[in-house]
Amino acid sequence: MLVRSFYIKDITNIAGPIILGNLGFILIGVGDVIVAGRHSTDTLAAVSLATAIINCIMIFGNGILGSISAILSNYRGAGKEAEKYFYPSLKFAAILSVLISILIIACIPFIDKLGFESKLVPMIKDYFWITAFSTFGAYLHTSTKEFLQAFEIVVFPNILTVICIFVNLFLNIIFCFGFGSIPEMSAGGLAIASLITRYLMGGVLFFYCFKKVNIKHHKDKNYYKDLIKVGTPASLAVMIEFIGFNAITVIMGRVGGIYAAAQNIVCTLTSVSFMVPLAISNATAVKVGFANGARYYKSLKTYAYTGIALCVAFMTCSAIVVGLIPEFLVRLFTNDAELIKVCIPVAYVLCFFQIFDGLQVSLAGIFKGIKQTSIVMISNLIAYWFVSIPLGCVLALHYKLNLLGFWYSLGVSAIILCTIMLTTLIKKFKTDYKETSCRTSL
Repeated sequence: MLVRSFYIKDITNIAGPIILGNLGFILIGVGDVIVAGRHSTDTLAAVSLATAIINCIMIFGNGILGSISAILSNYRGAGKEAEKYFYPSLKFAAILSVLISILIIACIPFIDKLGFESKLVPMIKDYFWITAFSTFGAYLHTSTKEFLQAFEIVVFPNILTVICIFVNLFLNIIFCFGFGSIPEMSAGGLAIASLITRYLMGGVLFFYCFKKVNIKHHKDKNYYKDLIKVGTPASLAVMIEFIGFNAITVIMGRVGGIYAAAQNIVCTLTSVSFMVPLAISNATAVKVGFANGARYYKSLKTYAYTGIALCVAFMTCSAIVVGLIPEFLVRLFTNDAELIKVCIPVAYVLCFFQIFDGLQVSLAGIFKGIKQTSIVMISNLIAYWFVSIPLGCVLALHYKLNLLGFWYSLGVSAIILCTIMLTTLIKKFKTDYKETSCRTSL
């Protein structure tokens, strides 16, 4: 019991500040949704559709950069100097940001052909143009935050994120509704607020790195290879999931803007609670990564199972809360009676989905820590694109269940996803990670 408490404490010491930062990050998005919803249902629908597409593009770069902390933790465990990978990380982030910005801009001409309500199209285009130029700020923030996280420096970066909740909210109100000489810009104003906030967060962490870590110049092609080898499957896995969720927004947005708005609200609800297991998963990846590099396999397994238990326990509690007060939670975002009516049944299905969502993110963190992320990508592809989307289309469009039909299918896919990943992990632990050390403290 004493040993188990040690591992729980070790993970939560890292996860605690990350939870704060992740909640802060998602609350920045919640601020966007709340301000958009208070401005108008059309603004909320436009922002929902725009972010549904943009997130699917930007998440690829974020997914790769999200592997920085796990890779550098492995290096630290193996006795390498991880500090010298700061500049290579930034260069990689800069290249990714240019490519992603070009891709976002290239998508703009196709917006007219997606079948959205004509009144939403101009707002969606404005959001795309502005967001394309905020990509570097977003990736600068992600890469520096991941770099610091590899050294278990997690307090300041996440406090900064919390502070920026209020900065972003203030800017949202100013630019969306207008103030003084600043005109009302609706969806475009929300994009401007996000752009300023992203560069602020990235710039502050860039200078903070010089204070906390002994930065050294270094060139190492193997580091880039590791980033691509570990980060690409992990990134594609997250991208597959994101595209799956946001494809639902786009498909239902073609049926009616109210369904896109409802999907945004429901996803925002689950995203808030998801930030806690995501933080635990990140912390688990760091500790598992260090143990993997040092070849302390007994500790690796204990960290892995502890991370799983913490994630599932929290999401079970979250599911109970959502199930008890769904209408109250939805009314935080909108007073539109028709929109609330669409959201409530979906919120009940969300309760079931959340438990398995906590399990899958904990497993993804473990696989990232042991630098074996291909299975995460494959299982996400099977669950979301071979099961969830086809089944969801049948239930939503053929049987007229609309958004509720897609969430039934998401519940089924979550079970399949977790089954594949958990079975694979248990097999790997039995064959590839035989206990060679009894050390418990890392």
